[in-house]
Amino acid sequence: MHFGIYGNVEKREIVPVVQLIIERFWERGIDFCISKPLASIVRKVFPRTSYRTLNFVSDHKIASMCDIIISVGGDGTILRLARLVCKTGTPILGVNVGKLGFLAEVSVEELNECLDELLRGEYRIEKRSMLETTIGNEDFPERALNDVVINCSGSSRMISIQTFVNDDYLATFRGDGIIIATPTGSTAYALSNGGPIVQPSTEVLLISPICPHTLTVRTVVVPDNSTIRMRVEYAPAKVHVAIDGQPQTFIKSPVQVEVKKSNFYTSLVKRKNINYYDVLRRKLNWGKDVRTNT
Repeated sequence: MHFGIYGNVEKREIVPVVQLIIERFWERGIDFCISKPLASIVRKVFPRTSYRTLNFVSDHKIASMCDIIISVGGDGTILRLARLVCKTGTPILGVNVGKLGFLAEVSVEELNECLDELLRGEYRIEKRSMLETTIGNEDFPERALNDVVINCSGSSRMISIQTFVNDDYLATFRGDGIIIATPTGSTAYALSNGGPIVQPSTEVLLISPICPHTLTVRTVVVPDNSTIRMRVEYAPAKVHVAIDGQPQTFIKSPVQVEVKKSNFYTSLVKRKNINYYDVLRRKLNWGKDVRTNT
């Protein structure tokens, strides 16, 4: 099995984690390659003779060279990697050195145990649906694992978004914007916006208006074979479209944005003895008495 190591170079906390992974792979004689942007931090850790033996590859090639890629960082790191590898389907194991980390499977403290499980083949692969977007008549080249967000850039005034599910008119939402989320994205921006938590294998999409002007407006859940069209006839500033919060584009109104389920998936490596509900309880502190910290 050939592994890849990918990480967020802006997080200083990843340095000892990347070092640990490399040393474990050397001890076990495991084949691996490293994302080129990590070269600068790896050079500082290992002597020149050891550094020269390492195989650094570009981010665009790493997916085709690995059976599993270990992502070191937070959920944002996994989201970036997901867009790079979705066409190859290369599975991702997330190691969380961030904050909440819903997508990351293991903490730094669990890493050694998890690596042993990987090398023994004791893991499962979970496929997560993604979104693809068309702006006007042009396909937006990026895909989203969590969500696509439309709002009004640089203005505190409301934006009006006519929303259609397939060819059926749903409503004109007036407020700060709208979130179209996958089940995976239900625990991201959509959750902080008051949306429901959706089990990741559920075949649905979420339409979640942001701070709607009408208090009766709520998140709408539709089948994931739906095409969601949003039309902005006028906006007080440029219309802002964000894909997983990272690739962003700004367009003048009027504009139409179409979002639907992608043909590509993100494959995540999951430990056999941990399920989604275990993650929810741990990350959201369900059942924990905050008064006693137990």
